[in-house]
Amino acid sequence: MIEYEVGEIVISKAGHDKGEHFVIVKSDSEYVYLVDGVFRTVDRPKKKNKKHVQLVHFKDSNVIKKYVNNEKITNEEIKRAIKLFKDLKS
Repeated sequence: MIEYEVGEIVISKAGHDKGEHFVIVKSDSEYVYLVDGVFRTVDRPKKKNKKHVQLVHFKDSNVIKKYVNNEKITNEEIKRAIKLFKDLKS
């Protein structure tokens, strides 16, 4: 079974946001809660079925560290994590 962890970057495989990058901020048995820092902010995460996202096997250590320490994750940190992944990919 695939593990969906907070701080991982995923790509949407279905819906109007298909192809967009998101960071997981919460996960339960069936759904992940995604943010991109722009349209989907930390205050309003998108609830998406796990089968509609694809893991890219990139984790942002800053986001993970803040989550583990119960600190607030900001939209700027989410945007930075996605930009860092896109820069590494290209």
